[in-house]
Amino acid sequence: MIKTAIIGGTGFYTPEVLESAKNHIQDTPFGQVSVITGIYKENEIAFIPRHGARHGTPPHLINYRANILALKKMGVENILATAAVGSLYFEFKPGQMVLADQFLDFTKSRPNTFYEGGERGVIHCDMTAPYCPFLRHTIVEVGKTMGVGVHNGGVYVCTEGPRFETAAEIEMFKMLGGHLIGMTSVPEATLARELGICYANICIVTNFAAGIAPGILTHSEVVDMMNSVMGTVRPLLLESALLISKPKNCTCANILSEAGIMK
Repeated sequence: MIKTAIIGGTGFYTPEVLESAKNHIQDTPFGQVSVITGIYKENEIAFIPRHGARHGTPPHLINYRANILALKKMGVENILATAAVGSLYFEFKPGQMVLADQFLDFTKSRPNTFYEGGERGVIHCDMTAPYCPFLRHTIVEVGKTMGVGVHNGGVYVCTEGPRFETAAEIEMFKMLGGHLIGMTSVPEATLARELGICYANICIVTNFAAGIAPGILTHSEVVDMMNSVMGTVRPLLLESALLISKPKNCTCANILSEAGIMK
């Protein structure tokens, strides 16, 4: 059974180093999901390109519920996600990697729960620590062995997209304590939490945000920066996946024990 999955964001479309890669179609009540499975150092890993193989799905139209439930049905217990982000914080510079530990949700129209009443009931899921501390610690330690610096902790501001933010919005988010800004971590993180899946998000800083950056923001500069760091991000993720299969000391899997596990 596959225990760990990688969800690749912008710039991370295929896990080229996986052996015996094959495509698996997983049915869910929210639609079918195409999941790539393969082997890395004798461990089986699942992979989903968040925006599709050719970056054809914008952030506000991603079928987050189908993606997360598909992985749950396949037995996944850990999700390592990547995300291209802008920086609101001068300490986090383009090219650096940051593990978000909190988020501010400014999305508007996305289905964000599996529990909308009816047979499934209504669940108020604790979100005190939305990103698994064990996964984050593991990634940092793997980074040290590779000589790769990874910042552990930062507030991710999630906006609806697909447009970039205004300079006034960025100033507001800074005042609220935001450090990073992107368009995909919510509801991905919250849905994983609802199903008791450990989740961590490696944020790759691609640029400074609007009003901080010296010029206009473009998608091409985001892709270019992501391409430049993929040679580091891929092995960091895959080597981390090898370690997180060991017993964990987090409580993510118990978050909804009173409600049972969704089938």
